[in-house]
Amino acid sequence: MADIRSGCFVARKMELSEIAAVTVAAAEGRGGALLVLGEAGIGKSTLIDEAAAPLDDWQVLRAGGVEFESELPYSALHHLCMPILEHRACLPAPQWRALDTVFGLYAGVTPSPMLVGLAVLGLLGAAGQDRPVFCAIDDVQWIDAGSRQVLAFVAARIASERIAMVFAARDVASVPELVRVPARTLAGLTDSEALTLLRYLAPFGHDAWIVQRILAEAAGNPLALIEFARDAGPLGLPGDTKHRAVEQRFAHRFLRLPASTRSVLALAAAEPTGDLALLRRAMTLEGLSGADLAAAEDSGLLLTGPRVHFRHPLARSAVYRSTGAEARRQAHAALAACTDADIDPDRRAWHRANAIAGPDERTATELERSADRAQRRGGFAAAAAFFERAARLTPSGSRQAHRLLSAAQARLKSGAPSGARELADRAERHGLDPAGRSAARLLRAMIDYHVERSIPATIALIDAADGMGPDEAGETYLEAFASLMFSIDEPGRLRRLALHIRERVHRRRPPRPVDLLLEALVDQNLRAVDEAVPTMRRAVDAFQDHARMPDADPWWMERACVLSIDLCDRAAMEQIADRQVELARTQGAYAILPHALRFQAVARTIVGRFADAHVCIVEARAVDEAAGTSNLVGSDLMLAALSGDAERFREIREMLHGRVGVEFTPLHYASGVLHNGNGDHEAALEALLVAQDQHRRGSYVVTAFHGELVEAAAATGRLEEARDSAEWIESLARVNPNAWTTGAHLLACALLDPGLGAQDLYREAISRLAGSGMRVHYARARLLHGEWLRRVGRRSEARVELRAAHDLLSTIGARGFVARAARELDAVGEQVLAGDADSPAGLTARELLVARKVASGAGTKEVAALLFVSPRTIDAHLRNIYRKLGITSRRQLRELFR
Repeated sequence: MADIRSGCFVARKMELSEIAAVTVAAAEGRGGALLVLGEAGIGKSTLIDEAAAPLDDWQVLRAGGVEFESELPYSALHHLCMPILEHRACLPAPQWRALDTVFGLYAGVTPSPMLVGLAVLGLLGAAGQDRPVFCAIDDVQWIDAGSRQVLAFVAARIASERIAMVFAARDVASVPELVRVPARTLAGLTDSEALTLLRYLAPFGHDAWIVQRILAEAAGNPLALIEFARDAGPLGLPGDTKHRAVEQRFAHRFLRLPASTRSVLALAAAEPTGDLALLRRAMTLEGLSGADLAAAEDSGLLLTGPRVHFRHPLARSAVYRSTGAEARRQAHAALAACTDADIDPDRRAWHRANAIAGPDERTATELERSADRAQRRGGFAAAAAFFERAARLTPSGSRQAHRLLSAAQARLKSGAPSGARELADRAERHGLDPAGRSAARLLRAMIDYHVERSIPATIALIDAADGMGPDEAGETYLEAFASLMFSIDEPGRLRRLALHIRERVHRRRPPRPVDLLLEALVDQNLRAVDEAVPTMRRAVDAFQDHARMPDADPWWMERACVLSIDLCDRAAMEQIADRQVELARTQGAYAILPHALRFQAVARTIVGRFADAHVCIVEARAVDEAAGTSNLVGSDLMLAALSGDAERFREIREMLHGRVGVEFTPLHYASGVLHNGNGDHEAALEALLVAQDQHRRGSYVVTAFHGELVEAAAATGRLEEARDSAEWIESLARVNPNAWTTGAHLLACALLDPGLGAQDLYREAISRLAGSGMRVHYARARLLHGEWLRRVGRRSEARVELRAAHDLLSTIGARGFVARAARELDAVGEQVLAGDADSPAGLTARELLVARKVASGAGTKEVAALLFVSPRTIDAHLRNIYRKLGITSRRQLRELFR
């Protein structure tokens, strides 16, 4: 075999050197991954084996996919990690619990794929502390979806680890998760190389015309050459594709074996985990002996060692397909009987399902339980496969339809909307009762909504909610309503939906926080400000109480955070935003963590903590990158506008234009803020009037919008344009008085007062805002007061206000407003230099985030978990940070960021 490999590797020196480069770098702590692509038999597995052969002092871990294996959740990952599971003791508790849960060792809460990925990264990193780790993952296209997702996550984060990963797959399209891994496609052997190998394999030769036909049919495929050379026959090869021909050669060899040997091979083909002990138990049950296993090995199709495996996936598929249907069922029945129902109930259920020809409710129920277990472990793709197989075995048509519907729901959760839609179609064809039809309608709407959050998808969601019972439809309506708030497709749609919700949704007694939230959003859209505020207040208070509970649900908290902003309730805004992030992290709710971080960034921005807001946004991007989710940029937009970062604002605007078009109300509001900051009040007013028009047509704007519009209108002398907004602020302050609302109202009155009476209004507004904790609003009020003082000729007083505004805005990082204040100071005879708001010492955004987290007291492992990278990666960041800042310790870092 070694000589055959030498012949195969005449043309593989370059590929071997590429893998060697990855392993050499990994041994030095610069881990990496490589994806080897190529058709069946081209030599991918042999190449990886050859690369692993000299790694005597490495921990070599292997896993692979099998064409006929079910999508048991994380099965390939389990095979890969089993030899090093003892290292999980080094992991933080949430990570080792996640591993124990997905591997069925602990009945915990379903972990997210990202948490599992982080745990596997930590596990491999811990193993790499002892000796470098080489992970060989073969036939990736056939491993379960959960394992593929996690392994892709890990492969993207091993740059600072002693880990090398080599994947093998047929083509990149079959493994979209690995699209960012560097790839090398194996070409076939040249005619000269193929002829050299063929002469070695068949030293006594074939007729020249047979040799030429072998070379033509094999087309440089080493496995095809080997198989054809062994059994070319007097007439050469069958006229078929090489893959089919090679598989037929394996099948031909299999069918010539004695019946007892074929039975052993059939058992091995049906049991893809390679469990030798299980195979022996099944053989005993079937009356087969150790001699029969030895004969199977002698056939050249099967190899045994610690685990059983076929010499090539085509050999396994040939054996499985060539075994008659009844013999296959018999093999699966024996394997099911020998699989412990307590230790591995899911695999036992799967074997039982493959052992049955017709309907069987008992087995279908077992599969349904397996699906439930898979969902609890986060294996939604596996759950879908279990539900679908259960449906096939279900005698009852209606029950079969409901199981198909469950399969569709699991398929959607696994991130496969097209597969979910196909299963929903099948469920409807089998006939559903009214409740099932309603569920199918909702599922279809959710599929469309997840694929594209468009107006038509939202309308379909509303239609689905209409088909639900009034007590069940509330949260679906809430999802649709929240989606429509920022989008304009036709005037009045949001108002009509609000009226419809009010008619359809019954008020629960007692109401849940989410019920109060929906009621508040409806009232906010339908009622005047003073009438809507009490409902908004009840919803915010309910979410504050809910947030204090140790096991609170973080869902919908961001909408409550927005309500608290509309009420100008700083304490509630910060409490709810911070608590949602905390809960999302501790519960592993990574689907909402990036949203929570961005609302936390909005809260930080509003109170003038721009640097902290930037840290939140960078962390949210890290979560998006880890999850492969879209990067929502609303918080980035707000921060760029208030900080006066025109370049970043343009980038976001271009991005939004391609995704949501120009009718995106927050974009116009943020544009108004940016232009007010740089003193272009005409441009600010035009943008804000567009947002106002959209608001009147049914879109949503934040409370602060009205203050921006009043400022722009007053500066341009177009006071009538500001009347509606001024009245809105007055109504809010009257029914909901606090330092923020009353300060905003007094400031609006001062801006609209053309006479000297504005002086007292400015002073009172500044006094109120000083006690609100809203540093941006306070600083801007002093800037506006200073500008007014300059205009009325009170230059010395203006200098005091403008200097105070300039210094505070510089501290905050509001560069546009800082420049505006500097121009005003220059106009009263005082020159200043604008402060530098850039990152210290040229730190990157990621390095700044790490620096701030570490300076706040977070440990390396904690920061690594927050950013979904390994602790060694954080250590590498810290080395760069120390070098750039000219420091050597965490104590010095804390002093710099105090």
